[in-house]
Amino acid sequence: MNILIVKLSPLTDVVHAMPAVRDIQSELPGTQIDWVVEPGFAPLVRRCDAVHRVIECDLRRWRKTVFTADTRTAWRAFMADLQYESYDAVIDLQGESKSQLVAKMARLNPNGLRYTLTDQAEGSGFEPPTRRVADVATPVEAHLHVVERMRVMCARALVYALPPTLGYGIKVRATDASQAIKNIAQDFFDSGSSIPAPVVVFIHGSSRPENQWPESHWLELGHRLNGLGYTVAFVHGSDDEQWRSESIAGRLKQAVVWPRMGSDAIVDALTHGIGVIGVDSGLCHIAMALDLPLVQIYNTDTIWRTGPLDTDHQIAVFAEPTPSVDQVWQAWMQASALASLRE
Repeated sequence: MNILIVKLSPLTDVVHAMPAVRDIQSELPGTQIDWVVEPGFAPLVRRCDAVHRVIECDLRRWRKTVFTADTRTAWRAFMADLQYESYDAVIDLQGESKSQLVAKMARLNPNGLRYTLTDQAEGSGFEPPTRRVADVATPVEAHLHVVERMRVMCARALVYALPPTLGYGIKVRATDASQAIKNIAQDFFDSGSSIPAPVVVFIHGSSRPENQWPESHWLELGHRLNGLGYTVAFVHGSDDEQWRSESIAGRLKQAVVWPRMGSDAIVDALTHGIGVIGVDSGLCHIAMALDLPLVQIYNTDTIWRTGPLDTDHQIAVFAEPTPSVDQVWQAWMQASALASLRE
């Protein structure tokens, strides 16, 4: 059986879709699973051990340059890649007009079908017209964690029992990670040997300003971790986030600002830390998928649909207008202690 997954973006949702893809591989042995995704997230999807082939689709950019020769060439290459295989099932996990367009252009086997959601789930960006374009609209409960929503949709579309265990299947390349950390050490430490251990990674940046945590809180938390002998590593994905990282790190006794890395490289880098403290963002969800000790900071009550699932070493902290340093500190001490008991 050949199956095509359409989940283009954003990073957080791409990570959340991985368990559903892994379920398919587990419950339907021998199935070949291809995935259409935006280029920026393609390297990360290639890390998913259940995925056979990744098809890059840059609709976001092509729409802005639709009449250029480069775009026409890229579009033809994409269509050739998309229609290289024919599929028994095309599953649109995004439920938006752009994803349904991609699903519609994919080539089906004679009895193949296209699937989407029946209706909008809470917190999703589902667009109702997509259910009229697909062959099958799959019903899913409205109030479900986003990971479970995609798992349930795939299980119902392809008719298999939902597996009791959840996994993301992100492959870590130890050699690449070691080299990445070595390069970071050479850039930021005079010795050039290794980053002082143990390292706690701070993920403070988010594309949504309401998800951010006050800079003074990060500074106080960093001081507390330094006091216990931890080095704090800062991750950033934009110039503003880099500036903020450098501002906080410069006032800490033991801190490093990692070079800017894509979602692929960050996988290897995160595994060299002993845990992560971060806001609700795509990079933080990568840490969740890697099963690292994690404290996730929420300023909005969306934990039920995006927070950690059934784990004692990954803790979400929510308070309005924002969690205190003490709340996050206590959660970190709990998560790190419980993680150490598993070793």
